[in-house]
Amino acid sequence: MNTNAITPGMLASSVIAVPPLARDAELKICATENAKVIRHLEDGGIRTLLYGGNAVFHHIALAEYADTLAMLRDNAGAETTVIPSVGPAFGTSLDQAAVLRDFDFPTAMVLPARDIATPEGVATGIRKFAEAYGKPIVLYIKFEGYLEPEHARALMDDGVVNWIKYAIVRNDPAQDDYLRQLVDCVDPQRIVSGIGEQPAIVHLRDFGVQGFTSGCVCIAPSLSMKMLAALKAGDYETCETIRQTFEPLENLRNAINPIRVLHTAVAEAGIADTGPILPLLNDVSENERANIADAAKTLLVHN
Repeated sequence: MNTNAITPGMLASSVIAVPPLARDAELKICATENAKVIRHLEDGGIRTLLYGGNAVFHHIALAEYADTLAMLRDNAGAETTVIPSVGPAFGTSLDQAAVLRDFDFPTAMVLPARDIATPEGVATGIRKFAEAYGKPIVLYIKFEGYLEPEHARALMDDGVVNWIKYAIVRNDPAQDDYLRQLVDCVDPQRIVSGIGEQPAIVHLRDFGVQGFTSGCVCIAPSLSMKMLAALKAGDYETCETIRQTFEPLENLRNAINPIRVLHTAVAEAGIADTGPILPLLNDVSENERANIADAAKTLLVHN
């Protein structure tokens, strides 16, 4: 596992994969199947793995946290950076900080809390977590009202935040006053588009952010990396063709549930047996599974 501090160059060099976390029938973490996901991503050129929402780190038990971190560390290649998540509850994140200090991950992402939170309180909580952890963290902005751009700037200026995953969904990604304010407040080389391939062209071209995260990259990592290379080269025609290739599976994620669909898609594509999804989520229906399987297998052919 690569333990070097994350730089803007690293954010630009690889699509940041956000994989699911495979579990067995007893809901225990399955090292063998998770290793298959990691190898598939690495074989496609991916060198940064972010375990967050798609891995359902929101509901991970503290009792299994250390073993999960060790499994990810031990299965990642020497050039692969792994970023785990904490929270979203403040108390949980502090307990997890004590565990994280025993590992050499370069950073960790704080999962955003939608309820029982205020922007000022979130900023304070992130500072206290980073202080307890002892390293700058990844700030995940997913909802309006979670943090204001000026909070993000203060956290970045004070060295609390290493980089930002921006993932507020818009009907038209080009019309985004919040992101415009954010890139005016914070160095855009420290901001990553966090909603997959679909808004990535607009976010990188029009707002100047540094890279993008993806869940569907777990199906087609080589294709997603080709899109990143085309974005950096300004070849937007190629980018658009690739974006459209990812769109059918992304449409299912939007229509059903992004986490549940990706969890199923990785299994149905034959990449790894991801097993049952962790409560408080539930598995997709059989009809949904069939549609997901078709979209995932079609995408895999293009990889």
